[in-house]
Order: sequence, then structure tokens, then C-alpha cells
Amino acid sequence: MKDLLRKIGLSEGEIKVYLALLDLGRAPVNKIHEKVGIERRNIYDILNKLIEKGVITYVKENKKRFFKLAHPSKLFGYLDEKAQNVERIKKDVEKELPNIIKQFDFNKLNINAEIYRGKEGIKAVWDDMLNYKENRFIGSGRYVPIKMPHYFASFNRRRIEKRVRWLNLIRDDLRGKTKAMKYETIKFLPKEFNGSPNVIFIYGDKVANLLFTEEFFAFVIESKELADSYRKYHQYLWDKVAKA
Repeated sequence: MKDLLRKIGLSEGEIKVYLALLDLGRAPVNKIHEKVGIERRNIYDILNKLIEKGVITYVKENKKRFFKLAHPSKLFGYLDEKAQNVERIKKDVEKELPNIIKQFDFNKLNINAEIYRGKEGIKAVWDDMLNYKENRFIGSGRYVPIKMPHYFASFNRRRIEKRVRWLNLIRDDLRGKTKAMKYETIKFLPKEFNGSPNVIFIYGDKVANLLFTEEFFAFVIESKELADSYRKYHQYLWDKVAKA
């Protein structure tokens, strides 16, 4: 597995921390430090780099920060843009990925919360949406197509290939400035929903809050009950509030 992570482009320190979190499930810095034996200040640097790459995330509980792996499929998203000989390495990832996912799922909690930041973190969330046949949005401002056009072009090709359906509630200030894409249905929210560049995504059992300010930020909660509730909220807005 080390060779695979090395091929993908992770450094030796990043590999040690990634494998430690794969084994631990989730852990505070002191547990990671005990596991890998790297100096504490260096561990923080490594964790921040892995967060920026979208392959790990963290959540705060009782004012303490816990780190955990993002879903191992996120390695593909990082690989697409960073590694050389991508197609050959993809085959290696596909071969090893089931074993990584099996260990990842073993340590998974019933309710998960994940934090992502930076462009790579946002890409990790978007790549994850491709694993689900339907994505719903509340407050879309077409932020990724505008701010990350090259990535979005690649992402949208993959979305169309997988026939992932979008139900998109878009901000009113984009009326007349955007149109539906393939496998997308759009409606426009009232002007009262215009404001901060915040978008809610609902896909599978996940609800993601994304903030597209100077520093991109995403907070993702995985809970069937919460996702079902937000799906009902989206449906209400779709049926009763938004206009075509």
C-alpha cells in the first residue's frame, strides 16, 4: 500500500499519517503522534497538507479536534490532477481500493462529520457526489463552474457519463444568465435567498454546507435522518417556493 500511495504523489510523512488514520479510524493529534513517531509540529504540517489535498478531514467534538480519512475513493480525485502516468496508476488504485475501503468502513461511525477546506477539499466533496445517482442543491450560484472552470469541465463529463441527475435550486440573481445542463433540472429561488455564497448539497445520506468565500470551506454530515429531512425541505422549496 505504501508503494501505491507513493505513486499517487504522497510524501513519506503523509503516507505514514494516512496509514495511521486508516488503522485508527479517527484520532486526535496525540494518538497520531504515538502511532507514527513524527514530531508533533511536523504532524500538524502533514495533516494540513492532507486536508488541502482532500484525502483526510477533521471534526471538533467537545472542543477537541479529531482527524479521519475522507472516503478512500477521494484518492482518485487527487490522482486525476497530480500524478504522472495516471491511467497506469489508476489500475493499481482500483486493485487496492477495495481493501482500503474495507478497513475504512470497519472503523466508520453511524454518524460522521467531516470538514474540508481549500479547492482540493471542495473537489473531494464534488467527486464524492458522483457516487450517487441524484444530487440536490439549495442556493446554487454556479460557484465551481465560475471559480474552477477546468476542474468543472472534467467533473461534468464524468457526471454525464454516470448519468448523475441534478435537481438544482439556483439563486434568483442568475435568472437569465444560466440554463440547465444535461441531466439537470433547475428552478430559481426568490430574491430573499440571495446573499452569502453558501450552498447546501444533499446526496445519499449526506448533507454538505459549502461556503465559497476567499477560503473555500465545506462541512459534511453523514446521517440518513438528517439527509431525509433536508431532502423534504428541498422538495418543499421545489414544489411551493421556487419558480422555473
